[in-house]
Amino acid sequence: MSPKLTKFVDSLPIPETLKPIKQDKNGAHYEVTMEEFSQKLHRDLPPTRLWGYNGQFPGPTIEVHQNEPIQVKWNNNLPNKHLLPVDESFFHEENLPEVRTVTHLHGSETTPDSDGYPEAWFTNGFEEVGPFFRRKVYEYPNHQRASLLWYHDHAMGITRLNVYAGLAGMYIIRDRKEQSLTLPSGKYEIPLIIQDRSFQDNGSLFYPSQPDDPPENLPNPSITPFFLGDKIVVNGKVWPYLEVEPRKYRLRILNGSNTRAYQLYLDSEQPFNQIGSDGGLLSKTIEMDKISVEPAERIDVIIDFSKYNGETITLKNDLGPNANPEDETDDIMQFRVRLPLSEVDLHRIPMHLTRIPSLKNNKITAIRTLKLNGTTDEWGRPLLLLNNEKWMDPVTVFPQLGTTEIWSLMNITNFTHPIHIHLIQFQILDRRPFDLELYQSNGKIVYTGDARPPEPNERGWKDTVAAPSAEITRVIMRFAPYTGYYVWHCHILEHEDYDMMRPFIVVDSDKNGEGDKN
Repeated sequence: MSPKLTKFVDSLPIPETLKPIKQDKNGAHYEVTMEEFSQKLHRDLPPTRLWGYNGQFPGPTIEVHQNEPIQVKWNNNLPNKHLLPVDESFFHEENLPEVRTVTHLHGSETTPDSDGYPEAWFTNGFEEVGPFFRRKVYEYPNHQRASLLWYHDHAMGITRLNVYAGLAGMYIIRDRKEQSLTLPSGKYEIPLIIQDRSFQDNGSLFYPSQPDDPPENLPNPSITPFFLGDKIVVNGKVWPYLEVEPRKYRLRILNGSNTRAYQLYLDSEQPFNQIGSDGGLLSKTIEMDKISVEPAERIDVIIDFSKYNGETITLKNDLGPNANPEDETDDIMQFRVRLPLSEVDLHRIPMHLTRIPSLKNNKITAIRTLKLNGTTDEWGRPLLLLNNEKWMDPVTVFPQLGTTEIWSLMNITNFTHPIHIHLIQFQILDRRPFDLELYQSNGKIVYTGDARPPEPNERGWKDTVAAPSAEITRVIMRFAPYTGYYVWHCHILEHEDYDMMRPFIVVDSDKNGEGDKN
């Protein structure tokens, strides 16, 4: 258990917006350095040793416009020893450097060599590089619609540690359609990166070196199947507060936690007006009393504080009826409606936002049933897999460029997995429950209910989907605009690292399914 900390004593920081180092015919050029530093995360905590982009936790926000490409040079200036316990027992290669990084822009449509392929890692000074896509400067074309993306480390086998150490930041794409809607902007548009952490008394991060009650023969350190911190951190502060005016605010919310999902609501009992999800604007505004947010999912909401002048509103996390009474993660942050109204609030909450064409009318070239399943390894540890395949097994999924596929994600484990697919944005078709116990006994699928459509706030473009236990979650996607190696995985980072991640290769229709990783 971390040291006891008083809630709502620190003001919410707003990450700075990164400025380009130059601009030329190839677009804006940025430089970002991963480095170790110390940062005070709570009034009563000593400074915490962290890793971050440009020495910040979270990293600076990168803001771009649609169809304006940028280049980012990612520098690794981290020490050679990790600040968290590294388990080498499951690494697919021997003698891997303990500290290695590669940045993935989550939700971005990029070429494979700029996607942050897990084996495209490099070390301090680019002295050692992974076996594939050896590249230091990444290109982001930004062809896609306005949306909130995020960048984070994606290095093979240690993503959970690198992200937990602080390697994450926001990336915002703007376009004219969104700007025409007169949404709250400027100081009334607030990014919120919600994460959970645990701390030692000296302020250092706590991350377990082994699971609870490990057997005697378990490697030490050893990966844990999940991790839930006991403190909530928003924009790098533990349980912060934000002073706001009595007016409408736009909140760009990211669940950046390793494992924890959130059930967000406001204790004022007012609704969220959700206008967007992972891939940008929804077709219409949805009023939501409570919003579920799995790891890596993003939500775009408007909150109207105009009727709450002088009041304090807490953003809460519903822990459910069986929560431990000592669990303090039911609180996220506070909004204090205390600032005077600086100007008349002309921002509005539009009913209709944008048109989202359905992919259902496309020709479907493949329907794949892909299982989310689990087994145990030689030490008896949980080993979560996709379609019963490990990372190093041969590639089995070869979508053709420009074609549309339906993936049926069949979850035969006992908990929800947030599944992320690189390169593309997809649409959720439906979820249908089946008898899991019967399936595990004889392999037969017997449905226990009708297929239900996605929730109203899931009916936009998505890149991460909650796939609940004992359900088949169907998503539809068009594979474009690039060919090559990409990955799909569970975004519970402890699962992704071991071994719930698989490559797929987008191929030209006239190719035989072979790809180039060099």
